[in-house]
Amino acid sequence: MVSVGRVMRLRSGLEVRLLRTSVLATLGIAAIGVGLGLLAGSTAIVFDGFFSGLDAAITWLSLVVARLIPREGNRRFQFGFWHLEPLVTGLKATTLIALAGYAFVTSVTAIFQGGYLPDFGLALVYAALVAAICLSMWVWMRRQAERIDSGLVRLDVTAWLMSAVITSALLLAFAVALLIRGTRAAWLLPYVDPGVLALLSLLLLPLPFREARTAFLEIFEVVPRALDAAVRQAVAATLVPHGFGAFETYVQKSGRALFVEVAVLTSPDFARPMREVDALRTQVAEAIAEACDVERPDLWLTVTFTADPAQM
Repeated sequence: MVSVGRVMRLRSGLEVRLLRTSVLATLGIAAIGVGLGLLAGSTAIVFDGFFSGLDAAITWLSLVVARLIPREGNRRFQFGFWHLEPLVTGLKATTLIALAGYAFVTSVTAIFQGGYLPDFGLALVYAALVAAICLSMWVWMRRQAERIDSGLVRLDVTAWLMSAVITSALLLAFAVALLIRGTRAAWLLPYVDPGVLALLSLLLLPLPFREARTAFLEIFEVVPRALDAAVRQAVAATLVPHGFGAFETYVQKSGRALFVEVAVLTSPDFARPMREVDALRTQVAEAIAEACDVERPDLWLTVTFTADPAQM
């Protein structure tokens, strides 16, 4: 039988490898984007490069957190490092939202100022290369993310999708710009780069909102009603057949970890062998893990028995 510690180490190892690969690929794209963007005079490409660079920095922070999560807690972090996951996820999602908003403002400003003419040939080469890399990374990361329950990896998949959408749209826009050069529509050329950036910024803004909402709900310890109901139903289905009709549950979600406290009301003369009590706790844990789709290593369960209603 595989131990809990080994399961956590295996999952963390895969998570770390995925995030490390993502950081290296993102750094490469950032360097290419900033360099070629400046040479081509394209604000959209420079934005794409900075987007990738910032993404790499926060993904590196995610990598650090992924290494900490499977470690046992200490006297300063007695419940481990689970709480760091929603903090990093919230930071990354908020940064992506802010960056997309900033790109929209700067692109609209450029349009009102008459636009600009980048080197569309060089820009086309960049967009084709980076679009291929981003799409490949998105497909690969998405498949790998299905193997583990990691908010860090899921948000990284979203970031790759955003990058792929940006560069694919840039590729299309730059190709169209080359086609209309020398035609009656050539007057549109100065507006192609900022116009595409403005449109992409609006389309990309909603993508990180879901992860941001989930992360901040966990940071502020807001328990989803569906999760609370699932825990109560699982506990009731386990305890009621054993004669325990009165109980209270307290739930907190932090990253992939689920913390549950169950207070069970008993009679004043309650007395059962400890092995039966331990077996009941195990049944409660299995029922909650199945109902909430949580891995057993990520479930922190406390079950207490009391004859005093005030202690519940």
